[in-house]
Amino acid sequence: MAGRERNQTDMDKGIVIPDDWPGYPLDLFTSPEHYCEDLECVYIPHGVIMDRTERLARNIMDDLGDHDIVVLCVLKGGYQFCADLVDCIKVLCRHSNKTLPMRVDFIRLKSYLNDQSTEDLHIEGAENLSVLSGKAIVDTGKTMKTLLDHVEAFSPKMIKVAGLLVKRVPSGTGYLPDYVGFEIPNRFVVGYALDYNEYFRDLNHICVISDRGKQKYKI
Repeated sequence: MAGRERNQTDMDKGIVIPDDWPGYPLDLFTSPEHYCEDLECVYIPHGVIMDRTERLARNIMDDLGDHDIVVLCVLKGGYQFCADLVDCIKVLCRHSNKTLPMRVDFIRLKSYLNDQSTEDLHIEGAENLSVLSGKAIVDTGKTMKTLLDHVEAFSPKMIKVAGLLVKRVPSGTGYLPDYVGFEIPNRFVVGYALDYNEYFRDLNHICVISDRGKQKYKI
């Protein structure tokens, strides 16, 4: 099974952030000084991300414990989420009667130009694949479906997908990962390894980029 269609319960959708959520004022948190005028708000604080990631790790242990899996980290935006998720699973393994032996592999996807998802998808790597795929953000779902087609060509026994963010977009395919952190409105977010033309990966929080930030780093 690789992901699910969007007919799930609220729990399966993760924490649902409403369309009118304004985020938190920037001055309530710390962020790099060089981005001080490039962000609108802190959308999801780092501590909330970590707590939710720990909950996903517990769900994964419940479902996959005692399997031998390969974690496929989707670069570049998924590296921080994947690393923290793996760390949480490792901690659970040390304090559980279940075990989850893991190998980690990497695949790189590129489908954005500035703040727009494009039809052009580049896949690099991943010749040795198996079970759990970690991706930071799923918006239209087209990129994820293309990746799953690529992975299924290697005939793994099972595929499960963990996504930190799922966007509500009009052009979405209805694809939903097996493990979802947050469902968010269709806003362009950065931080926690999510970028805008390679900038903002060094933010701990997930933030909304400002119009000034888009213009400053546009290519």
